Amino acid sequence: MRQITHFIGGTAVSSPTAAKGNVFNPCTGQVQAQVQLGTAATIDDAVANALTAQPAWAATNPQRRARVMFAWKALIEANMDELATMLASEHGKVVADAKGDIQRGLEVVEFACGIPHLLKGEYSQGAGPGIDVYSMRQPLGIAAGITPFNFPAMIPLWMSAMAIACGNAFLLKPSERDPSVPVRLAELALEAGLPAGILNVVHGDKTVVDAILDHHDIKAVSFVGSSDIAQYVYQRGAGNGKRMQCMGGAKNHGIIMPDADLDQAVADIVGAAYGSAGERCMALPVVIPVGEATAVEFRKRLLIEIGKLRVGVSTDPDAHYGPVVGAGHKARVESYIQMAVDEGAELVVDGRGFSLQGYENGYFLAPTLLDHVTPNMKSYQDEIFGPVLQIIRAATLEEALQHPTKHQYGNGVAIFTRNGPAAREFAAQVEVGMVGINVPIPVPVAYHSFGGWKRSGFGDLNQYGMDGVRFYTRTKTVTQRWPTGGAVQDQSFVIPTMG
Repeated sequence: MRQITHFIGGTAVSSPTAAKGNVFNPCTGQVQAQVQLGTAATIDDAVANALTAQPAWAATNPQRRARVMFAWKALIEANMDELATMLASEHGKVVADAKGDIQRGLEVVEFACGIPHLLKGEYSQGAGPGIDVYSMRQPLGIAAGITPFNFPAMIPLWMSAMAIACGNAFLLKPSERDPSVPVRLAELALEAGLPAGILNVVHGDKTVVDAILDHHDIKAVSFVGSSDIAQYVYQRGAGNGKRMQCMGGAKNHGIIMPDADLDQAVADIVGAAYGSAGERCMALPVVIPVGEATAVEFRKRLLIEIGKLRVGVSTDPDAHYGPVVGAGHKARVESYIQMAVDEGAELVVDGRGFSLQGYENGYFLAPTLLDHVTPNMKSYQDEIFGPVLQIIRAATLEEALQHPTKHQYGNGVAIFTRNGPAAREFAAQVEVGMVGINVPIPVPVAYHSFGGWKRSGFGDLNQYGMDGVRFYTRTKTVTQRWPTGGAVQDQSFVIPTMG
C-alpha cells in the first residue's frame, strides 16, 4: 500500500507507528493509499525546521525570492499533467477540472512573483523639521494554512505562495482525503530553489489542527472549510494571539432577470451548479428567476441541458463531472435531497441511485433539480455541497435581493441581466462579499482578493491579492532625524508634534 508521508525540512518524514488514514479513489470506492497522521510532536518538528530556515529566507532580498517563485511556477506548469491526474484520482473531479484547480492557484503564484513591488513601503520627506518618516513591511515569521479537500492545489497555493514570497516560513496542513498534490507541490518548491524548511507539509486530524492553533511560534493561520469549523479555528487561534483568516461555507445565489440572455444563463448555471459535482465553495446551488414567465422558461431550458450532462470517471474526457469525494459525503448529499422533498420542495430531477457500469462502488450522484424551494427550508439554509440545484421563485428584483442578503452565508452571488442600472444597484445593495454580473462563479483574479461576508468569512483580511500581502506581513514605521551639529533642542515633556 502506498504511504503518504509528511514533508518536513525538505525531506519525507515517516512515522511508522503513527495513526493512518485511508485515501480512497472516489471512482471505485477502493483504498489507494494511506496517509500518516501527525501529532503535536510532528508540528513541533516542522516548526523547529521552519525556525531554523526562516531568518535567512527573510533576509533574502525580494528579487531573489521572486526568482524562486518564477521557477516554482515553471515547474508546476511543466508537471501539470502529473499533478492533475494525481489530484483527480484522489478527489474525483475530472482531469480538465483538476487542471483548472491548479491553474487558479498558479495565478496567485504569478502575482507573488511581483513581490518586490508589493512589499514597497511609504516615505514622507520633511514630515517635521529635519524629520523623515518611512514604513516597511516585514514577515511575521511562521504562518500556517489548513486547507479543504475540494481544492487540493488551488487553496494551498493561494496561501503558501503569498506567505513564502513575503519572507515567511509556511506550514501546510492539507485535507487527509487528498493529500498527495500538496506534498508534490512542496517537492517542486524545493526543486525551484526554496530553502529546506520554508515549506513544510504535515498531515493530520483535529489533533494537528489544535497543535497549530496552540503553538506559540506560529504567528498567523489561514483556514478554508465549513463555517462551524472556521468559527472554531478563528476563536481558538485568535484567543492564542494569532492573526487569523478563516473562510467558511457558502450558499451562493444566481438571480435571473426577465431580460437576461436565457440560453447563456442556463449554460452558465448548469456549469456552476454541477461542475466538480457541486463541491465548490463558489458553486451556484440556488437560482432565483424573477417573474413566473422567467421561471417557467428557465426551467424548460434547464431541463434540456441537464439531460445532456455526462457523469463519469475522472479520466473520462467527455465527462462533465465525476464522483463526490467519499461515501459519507454522498450519503449526506442524498439526505439533503430527501430533506428538501420532505419539506415540500418539488423533486424535478432525482440524481440518487445513479450507477456507472464497471464502477458500481464509486461515489457518483447524477444531477438533482428541486423547484418551489422556500427560504424557511433547512435544505435551503444549509450548504449541501453536491450536484444539487434549488429554484426559488421571486416576483420582483427586490424580493430576489432579500434571499442572498438575509442568508447566513455571504460568499458569492450572481445576477443575469442586460439592465446596467439594475445590475449596478444590485451589486451595491446585496450583502455578499463577491458579486458576479453575468458571471456565474465570481472568483476574483489574483491581483484582487477572495473573501465572503457573514458566516462565510471570519477575520478582517481576505485571501491573496494585497490583502494577502497585508495578512502575511506587519508594518513597521520609522521616524528619523539626523543631528546636524547645531544647537541642542530643549527637552520636551509633551507628546512630540510635527508642526
